[in-house]
Amino acid sequence: MEKNTRLILALDVTDRDEAIQISEKVAGYVDAIKIGYPLALATGMEIIGQLSKYAPIIADFKVADIPNTNRLICEQVFKAGADGVIVQGFTGHDSLEAAVKLAKEQKKDIFVVTEMSHPGALDFMQQAGEGIAKMAADVKASGVVAPATRPERVTEIRKIIGNELSIISPGVGAQGGSASDVIKAGADWVIVGRSIYQSDEPDMAAKKIVDEIKEVI
Repeated sequence: MEKNTRLILALDVTDRDEAIQISEKVAGYVDAIKIGYPLALATGMEIIGQLSKYAPIIADFKVADIPNTNRLICEQVFKAGADGVIVQGFTGHDSLEAAVKLAKEQKKDIFVVTEMSHPGALDFMQQAGEGIAKMAADVKASGVVAPATRPERVTEIRKIIGNELSIISPGVGAQGGSASDVIKAGADWVIVGRSIYQSDEPDMAAKKIVDEIKEVI
């Protein structure tokens, strides 16, 4: 994934036409589009290919299973046209390694969740986040997911993974995170959803965030 605008759109809508229209409008301002279960379940996996003409697609399916099942899931997602898949790390080294190995064979990306951006992540995930980050580095994943809502955690995770892995960071906008703060903390990309796709002018909303990022890089 090329680092141009450093913005990833989280496209959590459920209507196919709306998803295509928004993607077309913001294509010039995003480095990737992240889709999750809401859109894929509502429209089918073919939406990945339909949106890939506008930007690389990251499938946020938070894959979390035994090694063979992880491999099978990622294989189908890549076959549908995704450039990257987000997986959970708490399933352990072997499950994560299976996904990463497949991705490398297909020249695709695996991003590993270290800690989610919502308040509930503090209950269990934060305690394991640093260990998961180290494991992601050990298996040579493409990158990790770390919370824009807690920039200090992004900084800590960057210390663990060094500069070999990328950090993509959700939680900017509606969840309260700041694009400029998390980029300064060490993130490579910020992930923004509702602030863009719920805007009457999603292209201008995306441009505003890109301009904010440019001020600190």
